[in-house]
Amino acid sequence: MSTTTRISAEFGAAWRSFVRRRTAVFFTFFFPVILIVIFGALVRTDPTGGGLFTEPAEYYLAGYLAVVVMFTPLSRVGSTVARHREGTRFEKLATTPLSRTEWLLAHTLVNVVLVGAASAVLLGILLLITDAQFVLSPLLVPFVALGVALFCGFGAILGRIADSQDGVIAAANTVALPMLFLAETFVPPALLPEWMGPLIDLLPLTYFARGVRAVTSTGDPWLADLAILAGLAVAFLLAGAYAIPRTD
Repeated sequence: MSTTTRISAEFGAAWRSFVRRRTAVFFTFFFPVILIVIFGALVRTDPTGGGLFTEPAEYYLAGYLAVVVMFTPLSRVGSTVARHREGTRFEKLATTPLSRTEWLLAHTLVNVVLVGAASAVLLGILLLITDAQFVLSPLLVPFVALGVALFCGFGAILGRIADSQDGVIAAANTVALPMLFLAETFVPPALLPEWMGPLIDLLPLTYFARGVRAVTSTGDPWLADLAILAGLAVAFLLAGAYAIPRTD
């Protein structure tokens, strides 16, 4: 059995497991709609001409995408790793030809498909209910895929560290919520204290947000952001695969 066959088999099993959970399917695709309705209304409100939610509507596209690119893989992969640990699934996995790296790659591919579909829904809704003017660049595809891969690896690490599925969700929120508002997504850097500048550059989500904004609206150089995001994705996937236990 080849590597491709093993990954395909695990991909199919993980996909069927997701589809059977109707609540998870619903919120994976409905959450972006809620997000745009709420934040889109805030952006249009612009009551003072300054402060939060006063940038052009297209500025926040990177933030909308960042929510699904970060939260979905963190919570799904982290919870799956924790659930497998509780059910001694990794002990059984160790008796099969499927390696930890192949297992994580299969689950990463599932998340890439899910988040890609959710992102497409998000972009469609954004065009329908806001006045955002942005370019549907094909470069969104590698940025979304690499962002998902990065946070799948991060999720695997959290799944190994946390002692339960509830612990994974708490840890994921603790990591993701501050990053969501500090990584040049919804809050412009000019509104943050100057001392936060170096911190912003340390956040992996920053390079996703900068790159997405560059290819969809500002036209700024994007290659460096894509290269950094790719390097971080590889690093986190390797670290995540290493974190997955051989036995429970």
